[in-house]
Amino acid sequence: MGPSTFKKKYIKLTSNNRLHNLEIPIIGLTGGIASGKSTVSQILHKQKYCVINADSLIKRIYQEPATLDFISQLAPHIVSQNKINFKTLREVFFKDQKIQEQIESFLYPQMKTFFIKELDEFKKNNRPNFVIYDVPLLFEKKLDALVDLKVLVYCPQRMQIERLISRDKISEEMAKNIIAHQISIEDKKIRCDFIIDNQKGHEELLAETLSICKLILD
Repeated sequence: MGPSTFKKKYIKLTSNNRLHNLEIPIIGLTGGIASGKSTVSQILHKQKYCVINADSLIKRIYQEPATLDFISQLAPHIVSQNKINFKTLREVFFKDQKIQEQIESFLYPQMKTFFIKELDEFKKNNRPNFVIYDVPLLFEKKLDALVDLKVLVYCPQRMQIERLISRDKISEEMAKNIIAHQISIEDKKIRCDFIIDNQKGHEELLAETLSICKLILD
């Protein structure tokens, strides 16, 4: 499916107003935490589409020595034996807004560089006609106006909470706190162009995902 092209009627932007001034269209793939977005992203990756994952970019930035130095100075207790303790970081991140803002101010300006690097890697063996940007905080970071189409992987909030507790082995209070830091998935549903429903099993999710692809791509 990789060589598929983006239907012209869905090309809404130009390089002048598109994220990172890309010449090719961008599909913003988003969701709420534990809604199943990562699974959809993996399905699309297996279809040989150009999928760039915002969380993966952030993880790369966290591996940079400069990031370790920054975190060490900002909150020394998050770093142990020259490594970031991500469990502690997560707890601090969702409890201390000041630290959250400082970390984000350090990380996010670097996203473009790492995004372009990943796209260039993909281009070495492919000629993508569009990019799928898997980005959880599409609306929270006001990136929605910079992509041509917005696709949401949806499940209701009660299901998000149940999945998050089960997946991350955290308390219900922590799960609700994490979800509270994101825009409501119902609000995202209204603001997206296409919805991939993930309230059933994997086979249904696969079918839904491929069905949306057929609508958007030639």
